[in-house]
Amino acid sequence: MVNEKDVAQFSEQCKNIFAQVERDVIGQKEVVEGTIIAMIAGGNVLLEGVPGVGKTRLVRSLGRVFDLPFSRIQFTPDLMPADVTGTNIIVKDEKSGNSKFEFQPGPIFSNIILADEINRATPKTQSALLEAMQEHTVTVMGVSRKLNEPFFVLATQNPIEQDGTYPLPEAQMDRFMFKLIVYNPSLDELMDIVNMTQKTMAEVAEAACNGEQLLRMRQTANQILVAEEVMRYAMTLCSATHPDSECATAASKKYVRLGASPRAGQALISAAKVKALLNGRFNVSYNDVNELAFPVLRHRMKMNFEAIAERVSADKVIEMIIEELGKKNKIGSEKVRPMPETSEFAQSTPADETSVAEESTNETAPAAQDPVPQSDEEVGSKKSKRKLFGRK
Repeated sequence: MVNEKDVAQFSEQCKNIFAQVERDVIGQKEVVEGTIIAMIAGGNVLLEGVPGVGKTRLVRSLGRVFDLPFSRIQFTPDLMPADVTGTNIIVKDEKSGNSKFEFQPGPIFSNIILADEINRATPKTQSALLEAMQEHTVTVMGVSRKLNEPFFVLATQNPIEQDGTYPLPEAQMDRFMFKLIVYNPSLDELMDIVNMTQKTMAEVAEAACNGEQLLRMRQTANQILVAEEVMRYAMTLCSATHPDSECATAASKKYVRLGASPRAGQALISAAKVKALLNGRFNVSYNDVNELAFPVLRHRMKMNFEAIAERVSADKVIEMIIEELGKKNKIGSEKVRPMPETSEFAQSTPADETSVAEESTNETAPAAQDPVPQSDEEVGSKKSKRKLFGRK
């Protein structure tokens, strides 16, 4: 079980990590916190933002802070799977003179992988990452090789430029624990960024955690307790994204075509445990689940045509689902008095009174006025129109 000493050590370690990252990255506190939470929980992260907002710099800085081997892969349309995973090459033995095949590992054999502009690679190359992101293994020529732990894929993509890009398949999107949106900095943050980069463009963060300490922090987070009610709420939230589910809400039925997979529930609980430790708590709360629902679910939901036509984003749908589930839980917790078979109002107004009221209404209604007599010319014109257009 987790004790106070473990929580204090975890908090101190995280404090040092955040302090070092802030030396290289100005602002973007939610993005930095989400990325670190995902890395401690053992998940991959997809960073989406326009060029120049510091996505690549954040990943490089995290490689320095965690003191782990770091590899950068620049994804392009002509990148092949062997350029990522590695391949067998012919090597000649100097002593015997015989040639043999020897495996040359690719850049995927590292601890932190920066997949820069991941949506520029072809689907064939993107599929080379599926096994590595989920099973942490790479299979080349029928031989599976285990990757070093801890292993993370931190990918970036540009949401505005569509020329020469390939949308990520659903299977690959589902393997990202978080999808974080990197927004433009504010005016003060922009001034601090320019002043900082005038001194040096290189990262200055120092190591604050190594691989063994990171794995120990992950073990500590896994021991955090989750109450059965909180667990059920988190799973209900994930199931509510499916329009055909028993937990479906009005928002999901109206705007969602496909909901989140079971990986979303796993990611939500694993990340919520780390979030609870960051806040110095020994258990997961409802607020932890609600805050992390956005980065966990926004890329796992497929919007339908109505959502696209009305410009309803995935975050807005998640917000409506959380609000509706919150109202349901609040109503369910209260003791609602069952309604009697006949209400007091129904007893005081029998059916006979309704008929009497209708009769009185008919009596008081004004009588229809007599039609105004029409001239012969008007009658003749109406007859001619009936001959042209016929009777209605």
